[in-house]
Amino acid sequence: MATLNNDTRPTAVAVGRFAPSPSGPLHFGSLLAAVGSYLYSKQRAGKWLLRIEDIDTPRVCAGADSSIMYTLEQYGLLWDDDVIYQSQRLARYHDVFNQLQQRGLLYGCQCSRKQINAAGGLYQGTCAALNLNKSRTTAKLSWRLRASDVPCQFVDCLLGPQQITPALAHEDYILLRRDGLFSYQLAVVVDDLDQGVTEVIRGADLLSMTPRQQHLFQLLGTTAPMYGHLPLAVTAPGQKLSKQNHATALSNWPASYTMARALAILGLVLPADLQQAPAPEQLTYALANWQPADIPAVQEVLTSDFG
Repeated sequence: MATLNNDTRPTAVAVGRFAPSPSGPLHFGSLLAAVGSYLYSKQRAGKWLLRIEDIDTPRVCAGADSSIMYTLEQYGLLWDDDVIYQSQRLARYHDVFNQLQQRGLLYGCQCSRKQINAAGGLYQGTCAALNLNKSRTTAKLSWRLRASDVPCQFVDCLLGPQQITPALAHEDYILLRRDGLFSYQLAVVVDDLDQGVTEVIRGADLLSMTPRQQHLFQLLGTTAPMYGHLPLAVTAPGQKLSKQNHATALSNWPASYTMARALAILGLVLPADLQQAPAPEQLTYALANWQPADIPAVQEVLTSDFG
C-alpha cells in the first residue's frame, strides 16, 4: 500500500527548532538544548522555530508558555515565524493516525504500564495478535505502531554512528494513549514534517528515540531531518535536570552566568571580558566563534548548582 506523501519541507533553507513542554519555567537543561539548537541553525543562516509541546495536557502549567518565551527573549534566543502549539493541531494528528490505522500498521493494546514494568519494562507485543480493535473502543485501548522494521543504527550529526539496543528499537510503541491523548512520538514527527524542520538538535536523553522517529517519517513518505544530540545537564549521574525532578528556574541566576555555563558545556569558553556581559551579547559572540566539533563527547555533565 502506498505511503503518505506529506513532505512539504523546503530543501534550500536549514530549519531547526526548540520544542519545550509548558510544565514549568525554563531550567538550565532546557537552556542548554535551546542554545545548542539555536547556534546550529543560525550558523547555517537557517530558521529557528519555537514550538510549545503541550500535547500532554495533564502536565501543562498555566502561564508556563509565556514564561518560557519571556526567558528566551532575555537570552537573545529569538525565534522565527509564529509559535506553534500542539494542542491546536489535534485534527492533523487524528488524520495521520487514521491513515496509519487504515494501513494496518497499528493495533490496540490493553496492557497497563504496571503490567509492562512487571514483565521487565519493555513491551513484548502481548496484544499484537489479539485483534482487540473490533472488541473495544479507543477510549479503553492504547494504540501501538508495529516497530519490527525500526532500524537499530543511525548517524548522529554531532556524535557520529549510534547503535540502539534491538529490544528497544523494535518495541511496538504507543501513538495514541489509553486516555485519548496522542503520544509525543506521533506529534513530534508530524510537527517536524509540517514545519519543514531539517535538523533536530536536542538533549542526549532522546537519542534512543531517534530510530523510531526516522522510521515514522519513512512511513509518512518522506525523509527524516538530521538528528544531533547534546550533553545533558545532570545533578548526579543519570539524574538529568528536568521539571519532573524540580529543576530550579533560570530566574534564580544572572543570565550572563547561565549563558556562559551553557556555552562552556557546548565547548566554547567565553573570553574574560564577556563572562559577565549581557546574555544576548554572549550569544552573538558564540554565533561567530562556536564550533559544533568542540562539543565534548561526554553525554552527561554535572551541574549541581542548577538542581
